[in-house]
Amino acid sequence: MVQVSTRPAYGAVARALHWLTALLIAMQFVIGWTMPDVHKDTQPVGLIAWHLGVGSTLIAVMVVRVVWRLTHRPTPDDLPPVLSIISRVTHFLLYAALVVVPLLGWINASSRGWTVRLVGVVPYPALSAPGSAFGNEMGDVHGILAWVLFALVGLHIAAALFHRFVLRDHVLQRMLPEAAPFRQGHTDRNN
Repeated sequence: MVQVSTRPAYGAVARALHWLTALLIAMQFVIGWTMPDVHKDTQPVGLIAWHLGVGSTLIAVMVVRVVWRLTHRPTPDDLPPVLSIISRVTHFLLYAALVVVPLLGWINASSRGWTVRLVGVVPYPALSAPGSAFGNEMGDVHGILAWVLFALVGLHIAAALFHRFVLRDHVLQRMLPEAAPFRQGHTDRNN
């Protein structure tokens, strides 16, 4: 007998914030890998300006996302205890990286004397003084932690696919737009 999961989908706001974050991160990785190297006299133009703009938007989205997460209980999971712990740790690390990596980029931009602006209009305050050695070092840490974030995103995607194709549970479907009930035990791979 096919069972329909009674676990509700994530709310529209949580899903929208998730997919907006995913889009911004994808844009940042593409821009980050294709933009020119940043040197001492580099100006924030072209792809570098885009990287700053998308990063400033990501910071704003993550502020909203963290506040939302703190004020709204996540949809309960029905995972085995070990998978539940792994899920919570991974999500914590993802949130931490999604906050820390853009903040380090902002600190580095400030040390270069660049103004970081939300949507290219609203200026963010400088987080380090121009020429700050600390701010310059944070640029290196930003680059290293971007790779950690990339690995965490890959792990997150792999886990979603694991849930869908190996465990065949409803976890992935709960985050999809227009999430429909998932039929547990259904063997059709096109489900």
